[in-house]
Amino acid sequence: MSPDYETEYNNRARVPEHPGIIAGWQTDAAAYRATALCELGVSYGEGERQLYDLFKPETILGNALVMFIHGGYWQALDRSFFSHMARGLNQLGLPVAVVGYDLCPQVHLGHIVWELQQAAAALWRRFNLPVIATGHSAGGHLSACTLATDWKNVAADLPEHLVPAAYGISGLYNLKPLTETSINTALGLSMEAAELESPLFWSAPSRLTMDAVVGGEESAEYHKQSRRLVDVWGLEGVTTRYEEIPGANHFTVITGLTDPDNAMTRRIATLAGA
Repeated sequence: MSPDYETEYNNRARVPEHPGIIAGWQTDAAAYRATALCELGVSYGEGERQLYDLFKPETILGNALVMFIHGGYWQALDRSFFSHMARGLNQLGLPVAVVGYDLCPQVHLGHIVWELQQAAAALWRRFNLPVIATGHSAGGHLSACTLATDWKNVAADLPEHLVPAAYGISGLYNLKPLTETSINTALGLSMEAAELESPLFWSAPSRLTMDAVVGGEESAEYHKQSRRLVDVWGLEGVTTRYEEIPGANHFTVITGLTDPDNAMTRRIATLAGA
């Protein structure tokens, strides 16, 4: 029997308490912005959502900067809900850019992929540092896309390994199942477009590093998504790692990033050379 994709991918229905969690993000993010050393609303493109908020450590200890990409199924939320995702990494000496982007249906999903490539390129041009991409849910997908990007196709001045590592949290790497769900109402993906925008079907970024982590309480499809990417890319020369976060659902899985001592935070810091 084939999976019920609507049930498997509708995280808000699976976690009825999600409104309170999201409201908590908003409160915690605003509190962090009020105290952190930060530059807010830095433009990387022409759109009003093509902005990033840069959160800086007191002392820089790594040799890369971290780009955090928020989730919301490419159709909800914005960077202002996620400022506090920089807290743990900032305390470990890493600058973090929390990136915004346009949403579907105002733009196509492929345009969002392009925007994140532009964001990573802008960060590299400004700081001359490699970018470690991390993101949650749709942001996990976009992190993997930036890792697998051929940067010479983006712009001639960009280095080959602009994004040397990605850390996808509850990511989606094969978008084809979404075409059978209500999530696709805003996305408007055909099966062909879904395949085109799925990093699972891109040329694997061999010799680079991809971590795919997922909450232990998430749906079987989410576990399958991360495992499959790790298996397929691993066979093609990517250094891959799969991990489950015990007891975490789709919304609580990112909680650890606020804590410098959390294993997720420490792993991203290691990828960034801190």
